[in-house]
Amino acid sequence: MRGLTWDHPRGYAPLDELTRLDLAGANPYGDVPEPIEWDRQPLEGFESEPIAELCRRYDVLVIDHPGLGAAVDALVPMDELFEPAELLSLRAGSVGRSFDSYHLDGRQWALPLDAATQVAVARPGVRLPGTWPELPDFARSTRPALCLGGPHAFLMYSALCSGDFLDEEAGTRALKLMAELLALADRELSVLNPIGVLDALTRGAADWCPLVYGYATYPLAFTDAPSWPGGEPGSVLGGTGLAVSGRRIGEIRDAVRAHLRRLLSEPVQTGLFPATGGQPAARAAWESGDFYRRTRATMDAAWIRPRFPGYIALQETSSALIRDGLLAGDHPRDLLRHLHKEWRKQ
Repeated sequence: MRGLTWDHPRGYAPLDELTRLDLAGANPYGDVPEPIEWDRQPLEGFESEPIAELCRRYDVLVIDHPGLGAAVDALVPMDELFEPAELLSLRAGSVGRSFDSYHLDGRQWALPLDAATQVAVARPGVRLPGTWPELPDFARSTRPALCLGGPHAFLMYSALCSGDFLDEEAGTRALKLMAELLALADRELSVLNPIGVLDALTRGAADWCPLVYGYATYPLAFTDAPSWPGGEPGSVLGGTGLAVSGRRIGEIRDAVRAHLRRLLSEPVQTGLFPATGGQPAARAAWESGDFYRRTRATMDAAWIRPRFPGYIALQETSSALIRDGLLAGDHPRDLLRHLHKEWRKQ
């Protein structure tokens, strides 16, 4: 069997360890009919290569939920692999809305393997304010960095809008605040992706970032995402799910079921995943450990992105528009008008 995951240790280390144990014989996490040989793709591969194309080469794929809309014809719905009661149990055992993010058009297309969302992060000893309006003053006496690389300018903007990113009032408020924070931040660091920003904080190049996808393995202080006064933490759900292609399902149905059940089992999610640098999607794992407890409220409140065909390309275009506009000093209302124009095309 062939599988595809992403090329960060969080994405491949737990999977490779299970395969190693399978090949060694007598896997303590349970046996499967045959092991999976996992390939890796860059993190950006989630946005660049359609899932449907990858399904021609792989049996099991670790995917991002926004790509579902263009992929459903190539995937096997989970309700064709598992009974309703088992799917309900898996949903109840997953954190936040991770399970629901892979539900589209009345079918369940993937199962949550890894859970993540945008949260606030700082170097140890730096205590962040909890609301967005407090952050500009705090930034004047500290060293902030934003996270605007790749799709993340649009994702930060969407989080600030609580998902209502086409609303004029919410959009203008969000872009004004982003511009104010960027003017106080390290611009070179601020155009990096989450791993680049977290690496910079770890080596002491900046003190904090208001919104970045959390990675439990970094020696940093993660807390709930900022909120607008009186509101919930604003964040956009990330993480990954396990999807199954239809290319050989008639031959490997039982093996696929065995792998998915084992990967989502509590011993693997709460034991093997943290031990090997993974970041589980199991609710039980998010009830222990500083990283998980301190960001759980954000995970529960996180917004699920659109999943229609073409969304990922539009997300990339929108993010580049916002990032370039902020760096150029464009007026927020002009920037919002350009954003609306892009979305009207869709």
